[in-house]
Amino acid sequence: MTLVYLVDDHAVVREGLRAVLEASGLTVLGESADPTRALAEMAVLKPEVVLLDLGLGERSGFEVLLGIAARGLQVRALVLSMSAQPRHVAESLRMGALGYVLKGSPVSDLLRAIAEVASGHRHLGPEVADLAFEGLEASSATDDPLAVLTLRQRQIVLLVVRGCTSAEIGEQLHLSPKTVDTYRSRLMGKLGVANVAALVRLAVRSGLVDPGT
Repeated sequence: MTLVYLVDDHAVVREGLRAVLEASGLTVLGESADPTRALAEMAVLKPEVVLLDLGLGERSGFEVLLGIAARGLQVRALVLSMSAQPRHVAESLRMGALGYVLKGSPVSDLLRAIAEVASGHRHLGPEVADLAFEGLEASSATDDPLAVLTLRQRQIVLLVVRGCTSAEIGEQLHLSPKTVDTYRSRLMGKLGVANVAALVRLAVRSGLVDPGT
């Protein structure tokens, strides 16, 4: 019996997923629309798989992927998203997701993906595999500037782009504001940007965030 946690910003989607998964013999331990809450609950509930949307209103599913790695959580991530953008598929895989399924796929595909990811295997359907290859190839061709950042630095970029202060970032990541300032200064130096506006443009261009978030 696979233990699953749901992260999606639409309650009706979570309710539908819960019904489908539980009818198929899976156990849904919890759900949330908020990355911070999701990470905290997963640390306690210890699901085997997190089924994750990338678009979470003003937040991003990438925050969850980065948080899983930063906290060392033993949960395998499967992205379930409307986005068929190659850069989003490639970035998800770079951040540790084991699978990527497009919303609108047959339920049988989703269940197979969950089973494979729960077993530690990567799952990419034919269409998604092509998107991943395209995204990774594009990143290589353009020399993705964010590739020089550590997972922690990417996490801080996401929070800075959301408009969080050093104190707010420190509270979420359990760091002092001074340490956050140091991280922020170093990552901006690595990227060669002088202000937050330039950092936002770079994050959007690299696919780490969407223009509307």
